[in-house]
Amino acid sequence: MEQITRRSFLRSAARLAVGGVALSFAAHVGAHAAASPASRRLAFSHTHTGERISLVYAVGDHYVPAALAALNRFLRDHYSGAVGLIDPLLFDQLHHLQRELGRADPFHVISGYRCAATNHRLRTARGGGVARRSLHMDGKAIDVRLPGVSLAELRDAAVQLKLGGVGHYPGGQFVHLDTGRVRHW
Repeated sequence: MEQITRRSFLRSAARLAVGGVALSFAAHVGAHAAASPASRRLAFSHTHTGERISLVYAVGDHYVPAALAALNRFLRDHYSGAVGLIDPLLFDQLHHLQRELGRADPFHVISGYRCAATNHRLRTARGGGVARRSLHMDGKAIDVRLPGVSLAELRDAAVQLKLGGVGHYPGGQFVHLDTGRVRHW
């Protein structure tokens, strides 16, 4: 059994105190951000994992690091569990799209980040329906649908925004959005 010394006890107590202050500060900032008119909020429901998330990801010109980390984990490769870094501009694109459509419903996520091995497997299994150098592998693409909005309406609104690539996949029941060059298919 490990013996607790005064020094180890004080070190642990200090870590707990600092952690408590940090959590308290984060909760305060989060509550303040949610009430701010300059805050940008998104909500998602993942079709493969069943998980849901709703959070303020940015306030004014500043992204909320803890929210971005939570979104990175939420949008992980659902096949391998690999977590990538998602481009915050993708969240801005989704936020603009919701505002354009006048909707606040959670996006249904079909695919977010995709590791190279998963991308290769999907590419070979689906007969070329997956790009060799997919922007999903760079955290710059997402496949979604929005309840109550037709795929065609979602696609058209995204194309009008001209914030990146937009793909329409009626067979898969999703729209692909990315932060690459402006184009659509």
